[in-house]
Amino acid sequence: MSTGLIIALIVIAAVVVIIAAAMTLRARGPRRGPNLKRRFGPEYDRAVARHDGDAKAAERELTERVHRHGDLRERSLEPAQRERYEARWTAAQERFVDSPREAVAEADRLLAELAGARGFPDGGQYEEQFAALSVHHAPHVDGYRRVHRAAHLRADDARDGGTGTEDMREAMVAARALFEELIRPARHDGGAGRHEDRRHEDRRHDGHRRAGLNGGRKAATTRGGHMPWAINRRQAKES
Repeated sequence: MSTGLIIALIVIAAVVVIIAAAMTLRARGPRRGPNLKRRFGPEYDRAVARHDGDAKAAERELTERVHRHGDLRERSLEPAQRERYEARWTAAQERFVDSPREAVAEADRLLAELAGARGFPDGGQYEEQFAALSVHHAPHVDGYRRVHRAAHLRADDARDGGTGTEDMREAMVAARALFEELIRPARHDGGAGRHEDRRHEDRRHDGHRRAGLNGGRKAATTRGGHMPWAINRRQAKES
């Protein structure tokens, strides 16, 4: 075989490899967006909006979140830990009526501590902790964002049109969805975890009834069996 023929075969092989690689990347490319959108749900749309409609930039950000935190394994909580967190959350809800700003600040601290206890990055690194939570609890993570923003907004800014009492109430309601996700036993706990989950639901429902969060009326349930929480809007006052 002549040298020229060998060189020609090498060039042809290289071209074939390059074409195959390009076709593979092209095939993967269109699927990344839909996959990310399914995984992150509304958080995908928020990322696109934050990047001024640049879907590619948003997808790069979300893909980086998955690379950094996708392998995170959530830790289980001891029953005593779970009960302490539940008691603190119930107390924060009750406090909202008289001191909404302090209640929101406590909810923000509580979510940061609870997420840290479950194995997410430390709450002192809010952005990193939020990014990790968005990978594993995307449907509910915006509640944390809203309550964190409300907790760190100065009172003067709130009076100037930032976050009022109603906004803080809605932030607390949204944040509770993430709290309930994090307070549940980890999925890998198996049968014992499911049993503890049922016990946790019973305790939480009893706690809501004792706290009067349903206005003394028979509790209505939402999809998933969760009881609604509606702080009396007329009672809540700006702190």
